[in-house]
Amino acid sequence: MKELTISARNEVGALASVSEALGGIGVNIEAISCYGEGNRAVFRILTTDSITAMKTLSRLPNLDIRESDTIVVRMINRPGELGKLTRKLSNQGISLESLYIVSKKEDYTEVALKPAESNLSKAKEILGVK
Repeated sequence: MKELTISARNEVGALASVSEALGGIGVNIEAISCYGEGNRAVFRILTTDSITAMKTLSRLPNLDIRESDTIVVRMINRPGELGKLTRKLSNQGISLESLYIVSKKEDYTEVALKPAESNLSKAKEILGVK
């Protein structure tokens, strides 16, 4: 799954414009994180169609958009499992730029995590993901 990191002016309606643009072309947002940093707003979005999303969002003014790979991991849905998963990575010196819950069922939770690009392969190996 791909993560789109979007930097925009931190102004009223910025997220609405991005969300409407994606909804207007039928691209569903699977997970999202938004925060402000001074006069910039940062949106981290996971979709199942990053190619169409990138094409559409690149037409909007004043956006800086980057696309990155994430790792999707299924873990047992019980207390402490996220701690175990992230401890495996931290013990090997891998920090995360972002992490999202993508789906949650009674017996499992899927998370998408994004290490630094230079650590993507190593993180996959540690987590047993192909």
